[in-house]
Amino acid sequence: MGDEGLPVVSGRAAPIELADALKSATDYAAASKSDATRRAYRSDWTDFTRWCESAGVEPLPASPATLASYLAQLADRGKKVSTIRRRVSAIAYAHRLKGVSCPHDTEPVRAVLSGIRRKIGVAVTRKAPATAQSLSRMLAPRRSRISKSLISESSSADQPAPDFRALRDRALLLLGFAAALRRSELVALDVADLEFVERGVIVHVRVSKTDQEGAGAQIAIPNGKKLKPVAALRAWLDAAAIAEGPVFRPIGKGGRRILATRLSGNAVATIIKHYAAAAGFDAAIYSGHSMRAGFVTSALDRGADFFAVMNVTRHRDVDTLRGYDRRTRLFKNHAGKDFL
Repeated sequence: MGDEGLPVVSGRAAPIELADALKSATDYAAASKSDATRRAYRSDWTDFTRWCESAGVEPLPASPATLASYLAQLADRGKKVSTIRRRVSAIAYAHRLKGVSCPHDTEPVRAVLSGIRRKIGVAVTRKAPATAQSLSRMLAPRRSRISKSLISESSSADQPAPDFRALRDRALLLLGFAAALRRSELVALDVADLEFVERGVIVHVRVSKTDQEGAGAQIAIPNGKKLKPVAALRAWLDAAAIAEGPVFRPIGKGGRRILATRLSGNAVATIIKHYAAAAGFDAAIYSGHSMRAGFVTSALDRGADFFAVMNVTRHRDVDTLRGYDRRTRLFKNHAGKDFL
């Protein structure tokens, strides 16, 4: 599914002004969704059209029977309910862009979706939160290396070189945790988005998943006395001599060359998994979302007010946080805590 999906004017060639206006309208329509959403929708639409081609049916406009059959085979292939829902959204979006009706809201399709939800279940598989305690454990083995700031195998005694990878990873994990950032927000940060003040740093998040119009948000991160995220951030920027552009960047082989490009979101997940495994945790249950979830879990576990947490996380719905709160209270209010 391309971004050019607006209805096309047929007949005589449009005047240059109208053609330009249509191109501009297409660009604005594309901008209504984030880059990540467009990539996901494009992949979903490609899967649907390939299935339609193999089945000998039309994908656009799709019939209720076509869409219902496609969703059923997704369930048969073991796809999660969340994936199937996203496929429906992508197909509906493609139909809207072309100005045609999508059968996703017809009774046959609704019945199939209801049956899939009942049969497969809608429980969400949550990744483990990287709490303050677990992050401290993950980063503990690296402290001696960072304090020495050496790459022993590639440095001389006269000119010690910073361990760029350890410095970057520590700053990335602690900043992602302290500001409760999504991984996309974390890797999107530029030096210009960091406002260092006496009590810490103010992170300016320009655009996020829930702020596609770019209203922006400011997140305060205290200097801290235990994890000290601001000190870790300064140490990375100073050692890497990064004064502008992306805050977090890939590091070349050998660990001595810092690339000018931006670190990817997938790299964030890889880094947290690496540190989790090194600390003896199950890396499979951690993800790029673990730092954000870890901040919420740690804050609520220590009795922080819901709205104080929301000032950092920018959640709009208190009910979202209640799920984390229930998790932190599982053992606190356990009926057998006094005799088990």
